[in-house]
Amino acid sequence: MIEEHRARGTFRLLPWTGAGGKQCWVLGDGTGYVSRMADNIESVQLGMAGDLLDHAAALLDDRRVTGAEYRFLANRLSEALRDVKRIADSRGAQLAASAEDEDFDFEEDDGDDDPDDAYDIADTVEVVDAVQAGSRSSSGLPGT
Repeated sequence: MIEEHRARGTFRLLPWTGAGGKQCWVLGDGTGYVSRMADNIESVQLGMAGDLLDHAAALLDDRRVTGAEYRFLANRLSEALRDVKRIADSRGAQLAASAEDEDFDFEEDDGDDDPDDAYDIADTVEVVDAVQAGSRSSSGLPGT
């Protein structure tokens, strides 16, 4: 039975860890209480990561920031990145499972350049560049 669920992708990686930092999983169709709670926590974690990036940008522009403040920021950004990676891993596994269940056809770009209709890779590149620039500073990245 467990192998069947594994094959069908009905295990979901949860956005928190257990004792000793071990991964937590839930078995189900994604509509239960634990899955809804995980969705809410992921939403909060993603919102906090976005706020933290805004704070990091402001700290990186301030020349009066101390090394201790940069280290604190680096620790908070590391925590946020760990959360976001866990969310991405979980959602990637869910997409892979749904792609196996359905004949998944990705639509071609229709060329209308509607910003609400497409993912803009430039935003990701901008964030990565900002984080890399911050990591080259004296002692790391900023935090909250």
